[in-house]
Amino acid sequence: MTGFLRAASAADGLSLPHNHFGLLRLLLALAVVVSHGLSVTTGKVEDELLAHSTGFTLGEHAVNGFFAISGFLVTMSYEQRGWRDYLVARTLRIAPGLIAATLVVALLLGSATTKLSLSAYLIDPQLWRFINGTLTSFKSSAPLPGVFSDNPLTFPMGTVWTLKYETLCYLGVLIIGLVGLLTHRRIVLGLWCALVVATVLREILAPDGSKGLETALRLPLIFLTGGLVYLWRERVPLSLPGLIIAFAVVALSQGTPAYKALLYLVTAWGVLVLALAPPLTHWRSEPPADLSYGVYLYGWPVQQAFVALFPAVGALTLFGPSLVVTLLVAALSWYLVEKPALGLKRRLLKPA
Repeated sequence: MTGFLRAASAADGLSLPHNHFGLLRLLLALAVVVSHGLSVTTGKVEDELLAHSTGFTLGEHAVNGFFAISGFLVTMSYEQRGWRDYLVARTLRIAPGLIAATLVVALLLGSATTKLSLSAYLIDPQLWRFINGTLTSFKSSAPLPGVFSDNPLTFPMGTVWTLKYETLCYLGVLIIGLVGLLTHRRIVLGLWCALVVATVLREILAPDGSKGLETALRLPLIFLTGGLVYLWRERVPLSLPGLIIAFAVVALSQGTPAYKALLYLVTAWGVLVLALAPPLTHWRSEPPADLSYGVYLYGWPVQQAFVALFPAVGALTLFGPSLVVTLLVAALSWYLVEKPALGLKRRLLKPA
C-alpha cells in the first residue's frame, strides 16, 4: 500500500520527455485487427478472443483503451487550446482519413471486387447511399452492391461505428468546456459518478438488455474517465502494483452488477498507467509514423477482401497476409492523407 501511495502522479508522467501513447494506439489498433480476423472469417462475433472469459471481445477491449487515451488527450487539447483550435484539431484528425478510406473502399476496392459490371456498380444508388451513410452517420453495417456478398459478413467498413461515439464525446468536451465546467472539475466528477451509477443499475435492472445501451454507457464512461484522469492528474497515481491489484479486484467481481463498471474504470486507468508511468517511459517508443488510425479503418475491408478472394482458407492463414497489406495501406493513408492534414492543422492553429 505504501508503494501505491508513493507512486508518481499522472502529472509527473506528463512532465517527462517520453510517453507511450503512440505505441499503445498502434498496439490497440492491431488488437482490433487480430480480433476481427476471427469474426470476419466465421461471421460469429462470439468467436473473437476473450468474449467468453470476459464478456467482451479483444476488439472491444482495444476500443475501450482507445477511448481512455482519447478522453485524456482530447481534454488536455481543449484546456490548452480553447474551443476554436479544438474544433480545427479534432476535425482535421478524424475527417480526412475517414473520407479517404470511405472513397478508397467504395470506389477502388468496391469496383475491383463487385460482381456487377463497373458501369452498373457506379450508377447503383446503394453505392452512393454507402458513401453518404458512412460519412454522415458513421454507419458500419451498410453493404456495397455486389461486394462481399458471399462473405459471412457482407459490410465492408465494420469499424467506423465507434467514430460516432468518438465524435459525440468530442462534442461533449466542447459543450462542457464552453459552459465553463472544465474549470469546475468536481461537477465533471459528478457527471462521471452518474455514468458509473447508470452502468451498475443497467446490470441490476436489465443485465440481458440492449447491447446498444450498454455501449452507449460504456464508451462515454471510459472516455470521461480518461478526461478525469487529466483533470485530476496531480492526484491520480501511476502505480503498476496498484494496477495488478485493481485487475484482481475486477476478476473477483465477475458475476456481480459492479463487474462491468469496474472493468471499464480499471481499463481506462490501466491504459494511462502504461502510457505515462515513469518506470516504463525512460525509453523513447514513438513510432516513426502514426499508423493506428489507418490500421483501424482499413483492417476490416482488407480482411474482407482476403475472405472474398480465398473463402476456403482459415482465419489463421489469412491473418498474416491481411495484416501486412493493412499496414501498407495504413502507411499510405498516413503519408498521403493524415500527415498532410496534421501539417495543415499546425499552420491553422495559433501558437499554444
